[in-house]
Amino acid sequence: MKLKIIYEDNNVIVIDKPAGIAAHPRDEHDKSETIASLLYALYPEIKNVGDNAIRPGIVHRLDKETSGLMVVAKNNETFYELKKLFQERKIEKKYIALVSGMMEKDRGVIETELVKIGTRTSVRHSRESGNPELGPSSNTSGFPIGSGMTTYTRRNKSAVTEYKVTKRYKEYTLVEVTPKTGRQHQIRVHFASINHPIACDKLYGRKAKKCPSGLRRHFLHASYLKFRLKNALMEFDSELPQDLETALLNLE
Repeated sequence: MKLKIIYEDNNVIVIDKPAGIAAHPRDEHDKSETIASLLYALYPEIKNVGDNAIRPGIVHRLDKETSGLMVVAKNNETFYELKKLFQERKIEKKYIALVSGMMEKDRGVIETELVKIGTRTSVRHSRESGNPELGPSSNTSGFPIGSGMTTYTRRNKSAVTEYKVTKRYKEYTLVEVTPKTGRQHQIRVHFASINHPIACDKLYGRKAKKCPSGLRRHFLHASYLKFRLKNALMEFDSELPQDLETALLNLE
């Protein structure tokens, strides 16, 4: 596979990740092709960049079936600068998602505590707000999405996701999503927690795992990144890939 590089300078590489490839190996024994291995083949000098040898230069991840923008550091100074920006929530990210069902509100905020259990992320407490009043969501039990009761042994992490409806279809809603935090599977878990799981999400979709015609993976695309690095403002956009565009055309 050939990486689609949309920007590069002495400090960063910005790629448009395709769906179907993991950001990095599961562990040092995993020899499958990943974004990390493709990057290393092109830029062997990033071998010692970052704090984990299996993901050199990779500051943030996208799920295997999620497409879109990723920024990668080419040196340690930039890696830790970007890491701090993510931690301080100074990087603006937007996603395009197709969710199951008809969302009633044009805008809203989903705010929960999330906990990781094994390979899955689950809702501990949840609330979903419109603009501006808060209202209860459909999942306040503290149970994992799509699972039974579980004893929580890990620290819960707060998570906030804003969304804006851009188009409504008969059985789906297209939304622009702005995560204010960067938890694992955050967007997918949040929309599942309010009974609007991402279309074709095989992990969190529950009974809504069906896919729009022509779609073979969950409909989630990282479409926008904006941040200031070394006093330079950087802003990137990514159009929907062909498979997601085709799925929308099939819904018309």
